[in-house]
Amino acid sequence: MIYKLRKCFEDMVVYKDLQKSNFFNALSLPSFLRDWILKQFSDEDGYFDIEEINKFIKTYLPKKDDWISIKNKIVLENERIKFLSKIEVDIDIQTQEITFSLPDFGLTKKETLIEPYIWEKYKEELVSGKEIWGVIELGYREPDITAKPRVLGKIKLISFTNFCPYIADLEFYKDARNEFSVEEWIDVILGAMDYNADGYENSVIQKRAMIKRLLPFIEKRLNLIELAPKGTGKSYLFGRVSKHVWLSSGGIMSRAKLFYDISKKTQGLICNNDFVALDEVQTISFSDVDEMRAALKGYLESGTFTVGDYMSEADAGVILLGNISIDNMEEFKNMFAELPSVFHESALIDRFHGFIKGWDIPRMHNNLKISGWALNSEYFCTIMHMLREDGSYRAIVDELIEVPPQSDTRDTEAIKRICTAYLKLLFPNVRNVSDIVIHEFNRYCLKPAKDMRQIIKIQLGILDSEFKGKDIPDLKIRRDI
Repeated sequence: MIYKLRKCFEDMVVYKDLQKSNFFNALSLPSFLRDWILKQFSDEDGYFDIEEINKFIKTYLPKKDDWISIKNKIVLENERIKFLSKIEVDIDIQTQEITFSLPDFGLTKKETLIEPYIWEKYKEELVSGKEIWGVIELGYREPDITAKPRVLGKIKLISFTNFCPYIADLEFYKDARNEFSVEEWIDVILGAMDYNADGYENSVIQKRAMIKRLLPFIEKRLNLIELAPKGTGKSYLFGRVSKHVWLSSGGIMSRAKLFYDISKKTQGLICNNDFVALDEVQTISFSDVDEMRAALKGYLESGTFTVGDYMSEADAGVILLGNISIDNMEEFKNMFAELPSVFHESALIDRFHGFIKGWDIPRMHNNLKISGWALNSEYFCTIMHMLREDGSYRAIVDELIEVPPQSDTRDTEAIKRICTAYLKLLFPNVRNVSDIVIHEFNRYCLKPAKDMRQIIKIQLGILDSEFKGKDIPDLKIRRDI
């Protein structure tokens, strides 16, 4: 399969050796950034010079503690400084002034500018997303206190190079899927996530449980709950694989941080990410439980939210991640008892589409770490991000599935949404219904989607007698397909 992978994807494949090398682990780099660096410095056999990479990192990947030193060089010593960073661009509607911020270093748009000729040169890349990773070059505009109005000193953008080393061609990716069987493709996906497919002892159950974690990466507003034992890699996958997501671990979560801050007039995490994962949810406290519950119920239902006079919509999913004791690893027990009180209401839990049984995923060990050729994580996550916009898969699911009369709307929507995510993840090559292999669709998409929703339904019956004994509707594939 490795030969087939390298032949099909060529430049999008990178050699990852996480079993033997602790070099990148010590740097605490997200996997998408690590793979970019590996691609830049590895030869065709996957070998790289550690000293060369280390030199690059010291030069172009400054720590937050280095920011004062960087400002000194730019502002006081009038040097131009180049490094790799995440950048956010903003355009002032009233003045047409173009500014930027570096959120990782606390540099705000009030302190910066992008001159018009620089903007014209790099705008196509800078407007491609709210947050863009790239090699930025910074300089300084001197203040002029004699000018009227007074000219303030600002840090300015000199140049920008997108750090993506490939072209994410979605149609090419879809066609390449045709070269692999379903089980081979699952192994490809696991490698892209930094996992060794051969390291799973109970390969069928464990691999399929693992890829469930990718569903909210690829489908808009997919809301899931995962409870798992410690050490199964939840935080790593949901927080460090993709640049398009946000993982919040413990602490206090407010409506302002999650949705909209009235005082600062800034959008929250929901508006700027593909999903927001609340990790270690048992340890999260909410500044106002009733306020947060109301905001979550509205958003999870419709994708819209209102804070004061501000109304907006977003596409981010909400993921709850928590640890569970061995005594409660059973869908017929009250698994949500240890969750914060905000999630003890059935009307809120009903709005989560599915449940991931994290105890089916093995505790992380060395043999599960990839050691070999695999899809570049940055490339794969970019493809998943792009597939979120493709509505053709949902249209196929709607055409394929027959919904019984008087089926519960939330159950039906949840199953279809999960099913669509599975279709995108495992069968991206499908363009219409005639491309579907029915028994594969039923086995890999519809059945697991129903299973994930059924667990939510069981837990609802434990929380609220109104739901007790109620099953999900028996969605089936249409007979005339």
